[in-house]
Amino acid sequence: MAKFYDLNKDERLILTAKISDAILADLRTLEIENILNYFADDDDTYIRKTAYLTIGKIWKKNENLRPTILDTLQKLFDSVDEKVRQTTINAAGEIGMSDFKTVVQFFDQGLFDNHHIVRNAVIGSVKKMGEKNPNPTLIWAKKYLHHPDKEIRREICHGIELRGRTHPQDILPLLKELQNDETARVKNTLIHVIGQIAYKKGCLQIVVDHLNTWENQAIITKALDEIVDVHHRYKDFAILTTQQAIDYIDKYAQVRNNIIQ
Repeated sequence: MAKFYDLNKDERLILTAKISDAILADLRTLEIENILNYFADDDDTYIRKTAYLTIGKIWKKNENLRPTILDTLQKLFDSVDEKVRQTTINAAGEIGMSDFKTVVQFFDQGLFDNHHIVRNAVIGSVKKMGEKNPNPTLIWAKKYLHHPDKEIRREICHGIELRGRTHPQDILPLLKELQNDETARVKNTLIHVIGQIAYKKGCLQIVVDHLNTWENQAIITKALDEIVDVHHRYKDFAILTTQQAIDYIDKYAQVRNNIIQ
């Protein structure tokens, strides 16, 4: 069978409609076979993507099917197949962009899944939910910032990044809570996220102003270095040139003991 993107546009539309019709039929008849087959597709990640996007669309258009969708997703999330659990998390993420509280239990469980592709799906879902439905998503994320498991802290830090690219003020208070984390992987992710949000339009000033309220000078210094480096690496996409970023940081970053010269 040809992969999704081996098909031409018209063929992809036909296949998408076929997947949608099959999933809708399953939901209406309280079956699961078609949904399970698409969620578990071994050969093509885009088939799985089409399936979870379809769940999101059906959720929006068919309020009467929402209880069935939730029951079905819970059954799928109990699968021993990590791809099925991954796709279930992604489907929950589509729902969570408008109705986070309804699907929060999937992310509470998925954060602790024993397979990395499921945990990565949580990160991806938190990114898109944080962008489209930030308030409940960030409130949920905050409760995991100081979790004993360093991977949970790192995943949460990474997951809130996308919201920060347009609204850095929303996530900087959460990032600040991680400034004294002693785990290298968490610190590296924290620095990475700061760099990724600071080169976007209107963000550098907000980020630098907020870093001026932090206490951990070593982290501040590394974050500022990362900001400059990102402006250089992404020079074709950054709003400011590397030199403009350096000049701004030199003028406004209030790091004590002359760390920034």
